[in-house]
Amino acid sequence: MRLAVSRSVRWSASDFSEGALRSSPRGQLMDDDLVGLAVDEIREKMTKAIDHMKSEMSNVRTGRASSALVEPLVVDYYGTPTPLRQLAGFSVPDAMLLVITPYDKGSLGDIERAIMTSDLGINPTNDGNVIRLAFPTLTEERRKELVKVVRHKAEEGKVAVRNVRRDGRKELEGLQKDGSLSTDELERVEKDIEKITQEQVSTIERLLTQKEQELLQV
Repeated sequence: MRLAVSRSVRWSASDFSEGALRSSPRGQLMDDDLVGLAVDEIREKMTKAIDHMKSEMSNVRTGRASSALVEPLVVDYYGTPTPLRQLAGFSVPDAMLLVITPYDKGSLGDIERAIMTSDLGINPTNDGNVIRLAFPTLTEERRKELVKVVRHKAEEGKVAVRNVRRDGRKELEGLQKDGSLSTDELERVEKDIEKITQEQVSTIERLLTQKEQELLQV
């Protein structure tokens, strides 16, 4: 990761000596601006990593019908790859049934094919107006297998978050070495980054617990 703030701060620092940069109010402001931008960027990258993990988890079906399983499916709509969420409305009349109502009935066949070629493992029923997906009850063995899957996805999310932390630290350490960031500021921002990392890891653990409960609920 290369923090976007690096070039602007390095350019500003070149107008001042290292001592002047650290002692002047302007230099302190530049340090503060750098730290704020760096922390914001690291937090944003971690959030994106968690969003990706959440998307991956949502694709792991529980024993209940949910539109989240099919909304991201890409449909070949008149030659244009289009997410299903943009082509249809969804309803769940009961816990085991999902009804997909296309805005354009001409897309029914395309939607049906997208579902059949996905890894959802459910055969759609097309009556010419809507598509119905009947979700089979998950066996206890299958539920336990899916719990392992989501735990693996959660671990991948934690690794992604920690990789952002690692790359951010390397970038900031480089700025400290060339005088663009003071040693005190580096120590402070590293503490901030560690706090953010722990918060994000806690978020992943909370999401995992919720998903596990969904999977094990009979």
